[in-house]
Amino acid sequence: MLLAACEDKVMNETLEQILSQPDNQRKQIVFSIINELMSKNAPTELIEAISCLEDTEVAEKAYEVIYQCKN
Repeated sequence: MLLAACEDKVMNETLEQILSQPDNQRKQIVFSIINELMSKNAPTELIEAISCLEDTEVAEKAYEVIYQCKN
């Protein structure tokens, strides 16, 4: 997912917006995205990748990675 975000500007910006939110807001957003993906029968791998962003340490590292893609 992070590799795709590095290659796709829109995905990068979307992830940056999500990951820059305070913990509680980020977790609510991720929870909503997961529910929507599950209701649309999205691939399990995608749901699991998005679910990882609920973890604060993972979210911080993901933010670092996608930020570096811009530079």
